[in-house]
Amino acid sequence: MTSPTALKLGTRRSALAMAQSGMVAEQVRRITGRDVELVEITTYGDVSREHLAQIGGTGVFVSALRDALLCGEIDFAVHSLKDLPTADPEGLTLAAVPLREDPRDALIARDGLTFEELAASPRGARIGTGSPRRMAQLNAWARSMGARVETVPIRGNVDTRIGYVASGDLDAVVLAAAGLSRLGRLAEAAELISPDIVLPAPGQGALAVECPADDAGLVSVLAELDDPFTRAAVTAERALLAALEAGCSAPVGALADPVADGHITELRLRGVVGTTDGSSLVQMSITGPTPASRDEAVALGHELADEMLAKGAAGLMGEREL
Repeated sequence: MTSPTALKLGTRRSALAMAQSGMVAEQVRRITGRDVELVEITTYGDVSREHLAQIGGTGVFVSALRDALLCGEIDFAVHSLKDLPTADPEGLTLAAVPLREDPRDALIARDGLTFEELAASPRGARIGTGSPRRMAQLNAWARSMGARVETVPIRGNVDTRIGYVASGDLDAVVLAAAGLSRLGRLAEAAELISPDIVLPAPGQGALAVECPADDAGLVSVLAELDDPFTRAAVTAERALLAALEAGCSAPVGALADPVADGHITELRLRGVVGTTDGSSLVQMSITGPTPASRDEAVALGHELADEMLAKGAAGLMGEREL
């Protein structure tokens, strides 16, 4: 009796992407009893040396994986959900959004200093990030203290970014806590930044498991990895991003989290849009019943977007993705 062929899981080549995909592969092996082979795929975002804000960000880490899915080179793919364009791709489905890791940003700094200690330093502080969203909120945070930091655009994998601090080129870098956790490096963070101060990217900390929409058997298997609350939360966050007509490199932060009162019956959605120098921010939130469907989650995101646009959010985003 022949054993079933291995499922092919497409992944980017970075250490973080491989770690994330390896976690999903192990879960699929347990569910199906089938081997899962990781297929490494290079994306445009991996080879381009331009800053994400210059190349648009939207889809640059995703398109090559989706092409491989559509041509049958791989059976399913794992993405960082925050990298996904908000438009649904033809022929593919988001089969699972597993339980979300910590969505916060993390500061890795020289001498284990906190952001406030760095900002208060007489010598100033140079803080690296590739995200206009982080730049806007970090600069606004410093301004709120009557201080100033210099945010420096950087690219590269986790090792490269942390290396800027180790070498003394930068005083600190800001990375997603989830990525550090999945690499077993969260202890290197000097500070986990509260979402009350810096909202994460829409979908940050969550993974997206994508496969061909017409493979009903695989869709059903992968659905066992889905966490309904995580899916509702990130759907609301991404609906906000889409309604603002902004790409994933725009200075937009969003987080949907439960309003805990014994039982989780409500979801609070917070959003922020700002200029990268932190001089102008639009920050708003709404609370509604925990969405029972995709449409309800989307409606929550759209409602907050309408309120933010009415407060001038569009004028703070630079070029909008129309």
